[in-house]
Amino acid sequence: MKQAIVARADIGMGEGKLAAQVAHASLSAYEDTDSRTRKRWKGEGQKKVVLKANGESKLFELASKAEHEGIPHAIIRDAGHTQLEPGTVTALAIGPGDDDIIDRVTGDLSLY
Repeated sequence: MKQAIVARADIGMGEGKLAAQVAHASLSAYEDTDSRTRKRWKGEGQKKVVLKANGESKLFELASKAEHEGIPHAIIRDAGHTQLEPGTVTALAIGPGDDDIIDRVTGDLSLY
């Protein structure tokens, strides 16, 4: 099992901002996961991979694929307190879920 977090590489987030957005995404998708999957993922070490994509539209495209596969997911919009305008889409978490299902959605993306 794993969780994939896709962060936008086209908006110039600093390292701290990127880390915060990835954390927000991970936790948000985790909270939408059923208890059996949460327990299994935690027991297997909470494997995560952080991937990159360019553009808000790419994140929504991936979210649609995740929805089609029945995978929990979460789109994150920044509050706009620091580096970005309020409402900027920054990240998408997909899963946790079985590796092969997550890979069907994110398998063509590069590591961040």
